[in-house]
Amino acid sequence: MFRIRKEFHFSASHQLTHLPADHQCARLHGHNYIVVVELAAQALNADGFVRDYHDLGALKSYIDDGFDHRHLNDVLDGPSTAENMALHFFDWCKDRWPETSAVMVSETPKTWAEYRP
Repeated sequence: MFRIRKEFHFSASHQLTHLPADHQCARLHGHNYIVVVELAAQALNADGFVRDYHDLGALKSYIDDGFDHRHLNDVLDGPSTAENMALHFFDWCKDRWPETSAVMVSETPKTWAEYRP
């Protein structure tokens, strides 16, 4: 199996309002997010790629236009957790690139959430 990954960055605020008021994530706060999309294929295409990295520029545009410097509670359906964002970005990518195999989202240098069917 061949696998490729590409990383994207954005900054945004969010608030997990469903948590108890004394939970730190219930307060309005922000993160410098990292999103990594992974694509996989059993065989390479005629150009020798799983997929040309250039094609993944559409995800950068989607993130820049809809997520960067936004309040995620206003952008996402459901809680704006890293787990829900991983699923959201996975579904968006899978609709465009059938080779999409996973999406990882980081809120801090020490924390990652991943959606991989």
